[in-house]
Amino acid sequence: MRRDTIFYQLFRQSPTLLFDLIPDPPIDIQGYTFDSVEVKETAFRIDGVFKPPTPAGIVYFCEVQFQTDKLLYERIMSESSIYNYRHREEFFDWAAVVIYPSRSIEQSRLQVVSELLATGRITRIYLDELGAVEQLPTGLGLMVLTTLEGDEAKAEARRLVQQAQNSRDIINLVSTIVLYKFNTLSRDEVDAMLGIELQQTRVYQEAKAEGETIGEVRGEARGEARGLERGRSEGEQALVLKLLTRKLGKIDPAIRTRINSLSIDKLESLGEDLLDFNQMEDLSTWLDVDR
Repeated sequence: MRRDTIFYQLFRQSPTLLFDLIPDPPIDIQGYTFDSVEVKETAFRIDGVFKPPTPAGIVYFCEVQFQTDKLLYERIMSESSIYNYRHREEFFDWAAVVIYPSRSIEQSRLQVVSELLATGRITRIYLDELGAVEQLPTGLGLMVLTTLEGDEAKAEARRLVQQAQNSRDIINLVSTIVLYKFNTLSRDEVDAMLGIELQQTRVYQEAKAEGETIGEVRGEARGEARGLERGRSEGEQALVLKLLTRKLGKIDPAIRTRINSLSIDKLESLGEDLLDFNQMEDLSTWLDVDR
């Protein structure tokens, strides 16, 4: 299960979510920005870097660890040291947060970081100790959902979907988490299990209405049957491109051209599959496979 991707999406949507986990958050949490940073000199990648709004603040490093790593803390120390050296003028101090599913995953040898743990420089979070999903804020509930299995995961996922009240980002994340857990099911089967219907979400309705309007206008302007079919195709293109832009950001012109060359059936398939995309590479891969 690609939990790092899920946590990346959670933190990207709400950078302040990290500070719900730690005992002494900074006072200016609303100004923090989040990024995933590669330290090129060593090929290290820090799962999350929360940058303070001013150089007088604290930079927070975050690592999501769902498998045992005997050298995790040594890696965190190496990554943070290199980052601190390269970006020293951007913050005043640093801290790290490590998110585990449970204590059983944690690195056993702690002598090298005993002082950092004792002083709170490194904070450890165990998701199975945060409490019941229904008692947590939605963001923390989604984190805990990644640790649940079987019927319990299904029940909590359904509750989170109902609680989301047509929030596309939250519904997509719930569906993605459950899809990874029950990987023998298709996206449609997962959504049906959770009671999710894409057509009911407000964003989809707005985008589809806009796409249909474009298709009707362009088709009527041509005044012929082939023109109406062409207009329908262009409406579907507009719908898919709008959803992709909201999901992934600006679409490269070359990618737009490839999308515009797809048949209506393939455009409709892309409209369903794009909910699984987390980055632009996912779209490129889909287009390559489709060819």
